[in-house]
Amino acid sequence: MKRALVTGGSGVIGGAICRELAGQGIHVVAHANTHLETAQALAAELCANGASAEAIAFDVCDSQATARVLEKLLVGGPIQVLVNNAGIHDDALLPAMDEARWRSVIDVSLNGFYNVTQPLIMPMVRTRWGRIVTVTSVAGLLGNRGQVNYSAAKAGLHGATKALALELASRGITVNAVAPGIIESPAIAKAFPAERIKQLVPLGRAGRPEEVAAMVGFLCSERAGYVSGQVISVNGGMA
Repeated sequence: MKRALVTGGSGVIGGAICRELAGQGIHVVAHANTHLETAQALAAELCANGASAEAIAFDVCDSQATARVLEKLLVGGPIQVLVNNAGIHDDALLPAMDEARWRSVIDVSLNGFYNVTQPLIMPMVRTRWGRIVTVTSVAGLLGNRGQVNYSAAKAGLHGATKALALELASRGITVNAVAPGIIESPAIAKAFPAERIKQLVPLGRAGRPEEVAAMVGFLCSERAGYVSGQVISVNGGMA
């Protein structure tokens, strides 16, 4: 059975991705940082439905703590499917953005990507098969007012995706990114009234977490073996 690690698995999109991968018969490791109980409840739900899952917790920004947890995880075998979904936003116009806001968002997305991905690559390479998918954002493609830090972090992940895809192509490992637009969640419901969503999104609605998960699931499957180095938008037609 292939094993998948989904960082940020305790979140709305992360949870949908965990369910999607579990439905493909993959053992899912749902990651959380401060909401371990949510990831544990998700793992229990998946197991109750006949899937295979577990939950773990660590701070992706802490390289040493991440390395310790991943070392223990690898005792059970290689992680052949990695979904880098952990991320935060802390919005402010750049003239009003303090250094802490800038660094925290960059740290989780970019340093977190390195801290999690790098230790898992060689065990994955030895199997000659792997899937790495990073969940980014439309903000990394189009920019967004008040999110210079977030847009920079996600755009950086797009570059990392393309470069890593070149490095690992000969090893049977694909590397891609999925860039969601406005996706249903409690936070989105507060930030974007329905009329504003209709103005911004050509399809006239917010996306569902399951729609993002379906794309991630495809990219993690055997069917996507000839897709690598791509940034694929799931955004309802936003330019």
